Amino acid sequence: MEISSAQIAEMVKKVLGEMEGKTAVAAASGNEVPVGVSNRHIHLNKADLETLFGAGYELTPLKDLSQPGQYACKELLTLVGPSLRPIENVRVLGPLRSKSQVEISATDSYVLKVKPPVRESGNIAGSAGVTIVGPKGVVQLKEGCIVANRHIHMSPADAKHFSVKDGDTVTVDVEGKRRTRWYDVQVRVSPDFVLEMHVDTDDANAAGIGNGFKVKVVKE
Repeated sequence: MEISSAQIAEMVKKVLGEMEGKTAVAAASGNEVPVGVSNRHIHLNKADLETLFGAGYELTPLKDLSQPGQYACKELLTLVGPSLRPIENVRVLGPLRSKSQVEISATDSYVLKVKPPVRESGNIAGSAGVTIVGPKGVVQLKEGCIVANRHIHMSPADAKHFSVKDGDTVTVDVEGKRRTRWYDVQVRVSPDFVLEMHVDTDDANAAGIGNGFKVKVVKE
């Protein structure tokens, strides 16, 4: 049976409508947000990828991450700082970026003896330097090492539900084993985002929580 263009258009319209409906339901589920715990990781640009792994090398996807289009790779690298105490098996995340970036925890910074600022991902100007060691070469970043700030990924529908916009900050309650409250949590809004708060391992361990734990945005 041949499907007409009109039928295809109608099916697409129906699917898009169902997707929008699901987003609205998710956004209307109260003030809870699931948590994703981010371990230390590395983002690479093409030039640094080839220095570390060889000319023409391409990343090998391992598994998709929660945010669409982002994925963990099989590639692992070593970080070295002024302490000369390496941190090995640091995973590379894809896809490639325009600038290489290393995200670590404050605990990692004590091991490496570097002083990364707390920043939004991508904001690396004037940040700490660090050395990345790969199987084929070494990259010495003059800047690019940060501790990622606490942030929440939201779709526009989620942002509307929480009455916030991209770049706003909110307060978040964590009712875990070690109850706490996080202030100045940045909101990041995009149609490509899935609702999730990202914290590093230091924050997660301090609060006694893990992946999937629900935290609450405080309405003040």
